[in-house]
Amino acid sequence: MASTRSMNLLAAMRYLVALDKHRHFGRAAQACHVTQPALSNALRALEDEFGVAIIKRSRTYGGLTHEGELVLDTARRALHEMDLLEQELQSTAEEARGPLRMGAVPTAVPILTVFAAMLQRRHRGIVPTVLTLSSPEIEAQLENLSLDLALGYTERFGKQDTRFRCWPQGQERYFLLRHQADNAGKALRYGPSITWADAGKFPLCQLTPEMHNRTIIEAALQSVGMPSAPSLETNSLLAITLAVTVGEVSAILPGAMISAVREQGSLEALPLIEPDIRTPLGFIALSNDRPSRTLQAALRLMSAPEWVEVLEKYEGEHIF
Repeated sequence: MASTRSMNLLAAMRYLVALDKHRHFGRAAQACHVTQPALSNALRALEDEFGVAIIKRSRTYGGLTHEGELVLDTARRALHEMDLLEQELQSTAEEARGPLRMGAVPTAVPILTVFAAMLQRRHRGIVPTVLTLSSPEIEAQLENLSLDLALGYTERFGKQDTRFRCWPQGQERYFLLRHQADNAGKALRYGPSITWADAGKFPLCQLTPEMHNRTIIEAALQSVGMPSAPSLETNSLLAITLAVTVGEVSAILPGAMISAVREQGSLEALPLIEPDIRTPLGFIALSNDRPSRTLQAALRLMSAPEWVEVLEKYEGEHIF
């Protein structure tokens, strides 16, 4: 009986975490693969268990009460500990098994994807998930334990910020990516350097304002007296590269994204100078969290010779 009660409690906690994520009873139920009445009944039972109102109920989802926020925080930590235990039980002394949720700022997705593929090749029992997230989303999801590891801009964290631990991986440098109709080659061409002031004269496709990369580019353009007035905005780097391929706009992108489109023979990348902007990138994890077996494996890969060689290769291609 106690075992059934514990399992029901854990299920209700999962439903509560899903409800907070989706902020809608129907979508939360769908994500948990249960009916909406089943989810609602489990959450009412959770309220009865603790003797407090957890959810602000109206005709639609109204958020959590103060007590509900406390239960949610405990639910996240309890479910996280259960996930750690499951990984310990499923793994062997030699081989880690289980999921690993990783996120990257959009411009670093190509690098994180390579890292994830190398990790999975090393440990067949690990199932990595690679997500594209903004910097605020990365920080929030690391703190609420829904993300294990991230690749992002470490300059966002001051020396007094002890929430996260960082592992430097290199520095982004920036290029003007433009369409070149007369480029008959089969691969992207690297052209001569261009100043930020001259790059600002092109009609630019840029990421939307909530992206930290947009902040970096705007600051660089403003430092040379150029206004940031994008001709096209998107939160998708794929959309940016497609727009440049069409030939109507250009874009300012970091080297990792330039490398990702190296097979596009109609494109040319011009290194940006004056000023020479370099933005530190690094892996980020929660500093006070006990690492899972899969995260431990990822941390070992960071210092492995094969990963160091990958970073050196990127540096050789002028990405860092």
